[in-house]
Order: sequence, then structure tokens, then C-alpha cells
Amino acid sequence: MSHAGKQAGKQQVRIIGGQWRGRKLSFKPAAGLRPTGDRIRETLFNWLAADIQGAKCADLFAGTGALGLEALSRGAAHCDFVDSSPAALHQISEHLDALGATERGHCIASTAGDAVEQAAAPYDIVFLDAPFQSGLVEPAINALSQYNTVREGTLVYIETHVKEGTLVTPEDWHLHRDKHAGAVAYRLYRVSPLSTAR
Repeated sequence: MSHAGKQAGKQQVRIIGGQWRGRKLSFKPAAGLRPTGDRIRETLFNWLAADIQGAKCADLFAGTGALGLEALSRGAAHCDFVDSSPAALHQISEHLDALGATERGHCIASTAGDAVEQAAAPYDIVFLDAPFQSGLVEPAINALSQYNTVREGTLVYIETHVKEGTLVTPEDWHLHRDKHAGAVAYRLYRVSPLSTAR
């Protein structure tokens, strides 16, 4: 959980960089809702600094929308926020409205797999931060690969509990960066063609 303040039964997540730096967005706590912490987000977006401008993003298992909103703040062109919770998407929609970004964000009430299957075009950056130990990560990875929602150069961020162990990813997903923070393991993959033997 991020260093979120509490106010009238709500918690807050803070945008930490870019256009809306310092803006605090309130959300109602819910089971499994776990915004990516400030320090992890700072590290992640340092990793993404060279790729975020103008990117088309997908925030799968969006929850509070912390990752997708941070991406938009830092210059991403568009983000699809995918979640199966109407309440979560309603809050994200309110945040987009408050930030004047309704044309840059699209809320999709769907499972990650169905949203990926129906995506009109590949994404540049995908955030995959499912509830910990939910068993939802690898099916989402498989869907991204199966339905060609990623392409050469796409970056895929995956956040899991350290106890979830090694992920099985497609052969053309190459681990670009990875770190641990407490119980959180977070990794950034880049999709690229398989290297050939010289």
C-alpha cells in the first residue's frame, strides 16, 4: 500500500511526477485493492522515462488507477483502465474528469483476458498488477501473447508477491529490469524478437 492518507473513510494515492505531480486522489478501500507504493512507482517510471512520452498504455487490474494515471501525468497519450469492479472504474472516471483527462483515458469493465482479446491495436506499455496470489497473472500474460496485444518494443510491467515465485513468460519477452521491495517483486519486460545464434 502506498503512503496514502485517510479521510472520511477513504484513502488517498498521490501522483508523484509529471503534469499532475503532488495531486492526491481519494479512493474507497476494498478487498484486494493495493495501490503500487510511491517508491516502487518512482523506480518504475524512471525505468520508463525514455518510453512514456506519447505511449498507448493499458492498466490491467487497474484498481485505483495509480499506474495508468501516473503514466498519463508523465506524458502517455492514452491509457485503457481495465477492471472487473464497476466501483473502481467509477472512481477512476471521476479522477480522469477532475484531472481534465477524460479524452486520454478509457475505462473498460471487463476481465483482463476479455479486454486484451478485444483490443483494437497493440499497446506500447502494459501494467499488470493483479491482486496478490490471485492466480490471475499468468492467464493475463498468456492472453497478451495469444491475442497479439503486444508487439516488438512493447514494455510489460508485472508486480507480484515475492512468494508467487518465477513467472512463465513468452520466449520473446526479455527481462529488462527487476527489483524487490519488502514482499513485492516487480519486473519490466521488453518484447523483442528471439535472438539467433551467431
